[in-house]
Amino acid sequence: QVHLVESGGDSVQAGGSLKLSCAAPGYIFSNCGMAWYRQAPGKERELVSTIRITGATTYADSVKGRFTISTDLRMGILYLQMDRLRTEDTAVYYCAGGHYCTAENPFPDRGQGTQVTVSS
Repeated sequence: QVHLVESGGDSVQAGGSLKLSCAAPGYIFSNCGMAWYRQAPGKERELVSTIRITGATTYADSVKGRFTISTDLRMGILYLQMDRLRTEDTAVYYCAGGHYCTAENPFPDRGQGTQVTVSS
C-alpha cells in the first residue's frame, strides 16, 4: 500500500516561497531514492528533483538555483523548498519513491499531490 502524503501547497504571488512536505516513513531509507514531480494542466509530468540516501541531489534546469530538496531522515519526511516562484511553477506537485525500482520506473509509488498556484 502506497503511503506518501504531500502537504504545503498553496496560492502565492510570483517571487514568493513555499515549502512542500511529504510524509514518507516507509520510503525515506529506500535505495531507490525519492523525487518530486509536477504536472501542470495540459502538460506532461515533469521530474523536478531527486535525492538519494547518500544525499546526492538532482534538479530540473527550470528549477535549479530556486528549489531545494531535502529529507528529515529521523521524521521520515521529504521536503521541497521553493523560492523565487514563477507563474510557470503552477502545477500539482507529487512526491514519489519506491521499494522495487528500475531504470524504466525509478519511482513507482506516488502520492496524491498538492496544488501550487503562482499568480503574477
